Amino acid sequence: MNYREEIERLKKEQDAVILAHFYVDDDVQDIADYIGDSFFLAKKAAELECETIVFCGVEFMGESAKLLNPEKRVLMPEPDAGCPMANMIYKEVIDKARAEYDDLAVVCYVNSTAEAKSWSDVCVTSSNALKIVSNLPQKNILFIPDVHLGTWLSQQLPDKHFIFNDGFCPIHESMDVQQIRDLKAEHPNAKVLVHPECPQWIRDEADYIGATSGIISQAVEGDADEYIIGTVVGVKHEIEKRLGYLGKDPADCPKKFYFPKTTPVCVNMRKITVEKTYNCLVTGAGEVQLNPETEDAARLTLTRMLEYAAK
Repeated sequence: MNYREEIERLKKEQDAVILAHFYVDDDVQDIADYIGDSFFLAKKAAELECETIVFCGVEFMGESAKLLNPEKRVLMPEPDAGCPMANMIYKEVIDKARAEYDDLAVVCYVNSTAEAKSWSDVCVTSSNALKIVSNLPQKNILFIPDVHLGTWLSQQLPDKHFIFNDGFCPIHESMDVQQIRDLKAEHPNAKVLVHPECPQWIRDEADYIGATSGIISQAVEGDADEYIIGTVVGVKHEIEKRLGYLGKDPADCPKKFYFPKTTPVCVNMRKITVEKTYNCLVTGAGEVQLNPETEDAARLTLTRMLEYAAK
């Protein structure tokens, strides 16, 4: 069976659009109509005029797409593809902060459950967090769930008082700083690009710290010939595609890209396959359902994010 041809046929029959995150495997990116980071995909989901969204990403991404499109059918090719960080927050942490600080904004990273979003005041992504938080009137910021992104924001915004949660992305958290240093020693002219979900000891090695989309743009548009990349390896496909390197011998490609020896891979994103994408369109399995008790409050944090980011 030619899955790509069948998927195209089913998309037309069902008025479906496929969204995919940069972290999924290359062949899944290749069947998507739109590929991006969490911010781009959230915006795109809000703009789409279709009956069905197929979201090739992890659970919180499908939830966000459904929150922004309650009238649409949202399908997840692999419903069990979760995000560990999304579950690293408890309401008790938020209740404690609200009791202690009057002038408080609870800022929720998009990598979170719909329930956690419903406890919060505004959602952010790594692409827009700095802009949104800097413009919030509140001085006190409880940032959930990612301690590393929260710490990085606090360093950019010293006039704000941050309260941190102890959540983290296991892939970025476990990145080996010595492997980054070894690559720097081997390639002394390379620029180091890392995600703000990385711990401080990784960020300290970086020439650039930014969201997935920013890392890709730096790698494609930057003047350096070599780049060391500190995020999930799935971004390499988009970088090479934009540069026209796909299918070429690496020796014929002017720019070189290096990842840590222990290749950063999101095992949950890897659960998503072309075959599973086809199957969900055939069967309708994996449809996202939201809790009606928290749906409206969770949606509000996302719509606020899009409004604040557009200012």
